[in-house]
Amino acid sequence: MRSIIMVTAVAWATAAFAQVGMEKTAMQIAEEMVPGWNLGNTMEATNNAWNYTNNGGLGTETYWQQTKTSQAVIDFVKAQGFRSVRIPCAWVAGHISDKTTMKIDEAWMARVKEVVDYCIHAGLYVVLNDHWDGGWLENNISDSSANGIAEKKNTLSRIWTQIAEAFKDYDEHLLFAGLNEPNVDDGDGKNAILGKQQTNRLMEYEQVFIDAVRATGGNNAQRVLVIQGPGTNIDKTVKYLTDLPTDPASNRLAIEIHYYNPWQFWGMTKDESWGKMFYYWGNGNHHSGSQHNATWGEESTMKDQLQKMKTNFVDKGYPIIIGEFGANWRDLSKQTGESQEKHNASIKAHYQELHRLCKELGGMVPFVWDINDANQHGTQGTMTIINRRNLSIYNPYALEGIQEIYPVSMNTGVRGIKWNVDQSTVFYNLQGIKISSDLYRLPHGIYATRGRKVIVR
Repeated sequence: MRSIIMVTAVAWATAAFAQVGMEKTAMQIAEEMVPGWNLGNTMEATNNAWNYTNNGGLGTETYWQQTKTSQAVIDFVKAQGFRSVRIPCAWVAGHISDKTTMKIDEAWMARVKEVVDYCIHAGLYVVLNDHWDGGWLENNISDSSANGIAEKKNTLSRIWTQIAEAFKDYDEHLLFAGLNEPNVDDGDGKNAILGKQQTNRLMEYEQVFIDAVRATGGNNAQRVLVIQGPGTNIDKTVKYLTDLPTDPASNRLAIEIHYYNPWQFWGMTKDESWGKMFYYWGNGNHHSGSQHNATWGEESTMKDQLQKMKTNFVDKGYPIIIGEFGANWRDLSKQTGESQEKHNASIKAHYQELHRLCKELGGMVPFVWDINDANQHGTQGTMTIINRRNLSIYNPYALEGIQEIYPVSMNTGVRGIKWNVDQSTVFYNLQGIKISSDLYRLPHGIYATRGRKVIVR
């Protein structure tokens, strides 16, 4: 008796599979993406002095960290149970070979495709974005000049048209995210009119992104696209993002926010006159006598924040991409009276609770931020889980928190199925060449059919 094992998370970047494997809605895809991981400080490394130039080059991949991405790195990520990879990427800042046409450097585009393919070949979903990118747009949402808006819309359209064309034959396992953290000013919550105005302008840019991608056709006509809330801030997104862009595709949009909260725990690097760093977070993890226990932003806050996103977006059919999440893991060994054990437990609890809530609420995909800096820098800490240089786990506490909610065994991406196969079913080899439509004449091996990779045994 012959059987088929389907590898559920593999896309095919060849013309032979165009228009195949785009049937799932954004919500259905989101369910298959959790948990997610960021290839941080890598393809997005740049500086704004390079805007509209090709001065970055391929070397920027190791500009902020020292490990060139490889299939082995991505395979190791997959082995930890992650089911999707977010690839923050720079384009305008350092990778434009012709400013007049906004031509993306061909060598850079080819390298980005290699990295995407590493993920696809590992059976992972991919979110490819236009990251901070020198701030050419994200730092200038407030620009209200007609010429400035028109120029930025033109640049955004040209960039995303090229990216979309390069990847138009990839199936539903590749998602595009228009921006990263577009800054929207509302005067620290004191000027709601300004916040709404700037959010509306942000949505004009997101509309340009959607229109550019959809216009390229192919699988891009149905690809899931991710739009960013103002500042990717939950409160601003809930308050101001009441009018979404239009999309000719049905049920193919997701909303992105980031979760870095509370600041004193996840990112603060030194005590200030107005407050202390938080070393300890979560129920049962406070350290008696310490001045560094969290005083706000713990489990109840996290639940309230994510519940807002569920009520306002998930329940209306829009999944949530938590594009970045994390907390600095600190070395307290030289801090008299502090507890490394309690801090480690706090890190684990923080990662665990967010993933638990995402699973409980549904429709939310958290992507941990990971910068490949295997040095805690004392109390400053680092947001690194995986040491890519030697393919090892650097922060086991964060990873344990994730894996206790999403065990590795749940995320293999391979499962046995019962599948109706008839004479209309066409099988291809891994080079995209048609082999046969007769399952019983196929040698044992790996093939592709119906937009999926299958093992015949």
